[in-house]
Amino acid sequence: MAKNRVYLVFAALLGLALSACSTNSGTDNTKENQQSSTAAPTAAPSVSEKGQVKDMLDQMTIEEKVGQLFLVRVPSENQLEDIQTYHLGGYLLFDRDMQGETTDSLQKKIKSYQETSKYPMLIGSDEEGGLVTRLSRNQLIDPPFSSPQELYQAGGWQAIVDDITRKGTIFHELGIQVGMAPDADVSTDPESFIYDRTIGMDAAGTSEYVTKSVEAMKQAQIGSTLKHFPGYGNNRDSHVEIVTDDRSLEELRGNDFIPFKAGIQAGADSIMVSHNIVNALDSERPASISPKVHEVIRQELGFDGVVMTDDMDMAGLAAFTSQEEAGLQALQAGNDLILSSSYSSQIPYILQAIQKGDYSEEQLNQSVERVLQWKAELGLIK
Repeated sequence: MAKNRVYLVFAALLGLALSACSTNSGTDNTKENQQSSTAAPTAAPSVSEKGQVKDMLDQMTIEEKVGQLFLVRVPSENQLEDIQTYHLGGYLLFDRDMQGETTDSLQKKIKSYQETSKYPMLIGSDEEGGLVTRLSRNQLIDPPFSSPQELYQAGGWQAIVDDITRKGTIFHELGIQVGMAPDADVSTDPESFIYDRTIGMDAAGTSEYVTKSVEAMKQAQIGSTLKHFPGYGNNRDSHVEIVTDDRSLEELRGNDFIPFKAGIQAGADSIMVSHNIVNALDSERPASISPKVHEVIRQELGFDGVVMTDDMDMAGLAAFTSQEEAGLQALQAGNDLILSSSYSSQIPYILQAIQKGDYSEEQLNQSVERVLQWKAELGLIK
């Protein structure tokens, strides 16, 4: 009996030692696994991930929590100082952040952002391909990222999957997690604003494109963003003007919502909401700051991931609210992330609203938890 107990203790200790060796080996090979085209898809949040997120959330001050809800354009000045002052959740790279950079220097720049931040930052770059790709436009990759339509014409769905695999490798090397894609808009009119950025197919074809893209992004371990809810269709450009969509709710449900549903079912991480005024849902506010539109996302479509605004500097929003108020209205409507350049005025305004009871800490915590959970799933929170 005594010998058996000794043997059992020895076996247990040996098992622990082997487990530790296996864990260390996995850590050493993390980068290799992230870049592999055969990496396993992102799994559901583990108990340890949820625990880490909860612990991090509990340690945050109100100021830190509010800052986490901002994915902002990299400022032209005080880039490192603002990360610490405003506790920013992430930086979105634009052309000016890449001009004159090499792959090595951009990698070091992004690394400096992460090293400065108390909490891991989301780093994003618009990389749809074709007309919208910052890395290609600034000659940081060769060949450039092709548009979804070009890829499909050249090699069908496999070409799109292969392109995303390549993006994953490049993103991991640079320190980028989110490419702000895929475009889930159904657009079949070559003259429309959004057409060249889409797959250019009907709802069924767009759904297939979105599904394959989201699944490939999970495989490549990069974040997915379905945009631009409720769907641009063949409308005009809200970057430069107010866009009003007069389509019926039945038409939206039977057409434009379908690719978003497909993306959600495939496991999409986030949804971006446009600044279009969709009369069938809310004739008074742009979709990005409309609680009614966000109710559709959460309740009708059943999405519980991160919901973000489109760029808050666009003309389609500016006519309805001041930049200072826009951030608060976006959060009150149900967004979790704000894409903005005006964070220095928006964040203090939100903090005042919390003190006055105009934006609850419960809603704040829900949004911060979603953002942190996304970061954990992307491997940013260890």
